[in-house]
Amino acid sequence: MEIRPLHDRIIVKRLDLETKTASGIVIPDTAAEKPDQGEVKAVGIGKVLDDGKVRMLDVKVGDRVLFGKYAGQTVKVEGEELLVVREDDIMGVVET
Repeated sequence: MEIRPLHDRIIVKRLDLETKTASGIVIPDTAAEKPDQGEVKAVGIGKVLDDGKVRMLDVKVGDRVLFGKYAGQTVKVEGEELLVVREDDIMGVVET
């Protein structure tokens, strides 16, 4: 199944966090925080402005992005947990 987000929405797959600290302590799933980074899987056509024009999004499929811990809406598609966020919820793109 393929998802096509509308307007300025973006589909993001959260990246897995380290489950072990630098000193070797294993962090259980129940104590771990939600990751605040993810990979963009799909993007909408852009934000519709007040004058009716469409402004293209600054992110593209494959970008690694930063977002707030409680940003967006979590959805499950074919057993995979994805996050639907607006472009405004994206704080930045991680450059490698």
